[in-house]
Amino acid sequence: MKNKYFGTDGIRGTVNRGIITGEKFFKFGLASGTYFKNQKKSKQVAIIAKDTRLSGYTLEPALVSGLVSGGMHVFTLGPLPTNGLAMLTKSMRANMGIMITASHNPFYDNGLKLFGPDGMKLSDKIEKKIEKLIDTKNTKQLTNPKFLGRVKRLEDGNEKYIKILKNNFPKNFNLKGTKIVLDCANGACYKAAPKLLKELGAKIFPIGIKPDGLNINEKCGSTFPSKIKSAVKKFKANVGISFDGDADRIIMCDERGKIIDGDQIIAMLARRWKSKRILKGGVVGTLMSNYGLEKFLKDQKIKFSRSKVGDRYVKEKMKKLNFNLGGEQSGHIILGKFATTGDGLLVALEVLFSLRKGKKASDLLDVFKPLPQILENVIVKDKSIINKPRCKIAVKKASKLMGKKGRILLRKSGTEPKIRIMAESYDKSLILECIKIIKNSIK
Repeated sequence: MKNKYFGTDGIRGTVNRGIITGEKFFKFGLASGTYFKNQKKSKQVAIIAKDTRLSGYTLEPALVSGLVSGGMHVFTLGPLPTNGLAMLTKSMRANMGIMITASHNPFYDNGLKLFGPDGMKLSDKIEKKIEKLIDTKNTKQLTNPKFLGRVKRLEDGNEKYIKILKNNFPKNFNLKGTKIVLDCANGACYKAAPKLLKELGAKIFPIGIKPDGLNINEKCGSTFPSKIKSAVKKFKANVGISFDGDADRIIMCDERGKIIDGDQIIAMLARRWKSKRILKGGVVGTLMSNYGLEKFLKDQKIKFSRSKVGDRYVKEKMKKLNFNLGGEQSGHIILGKFATTGDGLLVALEVLFSLRKGKKASDLLDVFKPLPQILENVIVKDKSIINKPRCKIAVKKASKLMGKKGRILLRKSGTEPKIRIMAESYDKSLILECIKIIKNSIK
């Protein structure tokens, strides 16, 4: 059964519409706090971080109010990358962590991602239990006035996060002499990323570090990689690094200006980790992962498995198969040796660690030849159009046309009002024809 509030990556939508309102966030706070408070943990603590959206000033107080009304103590951290919140949830031994973000979406969207005490995103089973509590009468969850929670702001969240990241690498690791173009998407890592790379000795050329509440992801960040491409050429940098609004995605650019997606980064890490005997089990990708990645890993004798789209599903499959590397083409990459969810900064450090001995990014990150792949996003009012007969007939027609020359994938976006059409084949004209058939049926 489909979740009522939670999508593929938490709760998300347009601010002051539907479920993204102060009223609903009070209920989200009360319900999630009630669930985790009942997990028989003596210290009742929730920690909250956010990205830089203007709406955070509306939604955070409502969420905090719901949590303390249920008897949870709350620490607020301000702007911090999503995995920073996950790491601190675990290290501070909190009952739960909540990240207020809409990730790569525009400023007018917002939402939240929930983490358990282990720093892991919640399973569908737990989300359903919380959803049930959201729709229960609030009076059953409100605590006695004597046991209301308390709220405290912590100003050193980014410093704590940076320290955890650094501890994953040798103490003598430095980036002196490395020129890096850094695009923080005017988002959650605008403080942590420049500070971390400067501390390691890199010379950085920053973009997207002046958030105003409205410019998050606006023509910058991982969904707009042309920004780092032109900047790398302009400043003759060694590498370009681009994050999304909550910094759980990374897209890179080599010194020649070639954009490097998540699949290429995963391939590089898998090959390196295998040679260093760090790789455990194999690699988890998604239905969107390029066939070129699958073929490369097969040639390297590295196991490969696909999950549903969404880094939560990638992590679940990694856990099930006991693999320690997985991710998505979009740049969500999970280094299971170090983290419980996607972390752009951590992945950046792992790549930069490999570049430190004078290697060129173009040599390191051009790992396999991808199969030509095109992804079309169609904006729709109702995503259930994907189940309409005319759409199913079109998919069947396109699949028949494609035959064994490639593959087609049609799915609803879990985070935006869009239908995503993906096709890949060595025949580009065939890709375009198949996408056109399906696109026309949706429109």
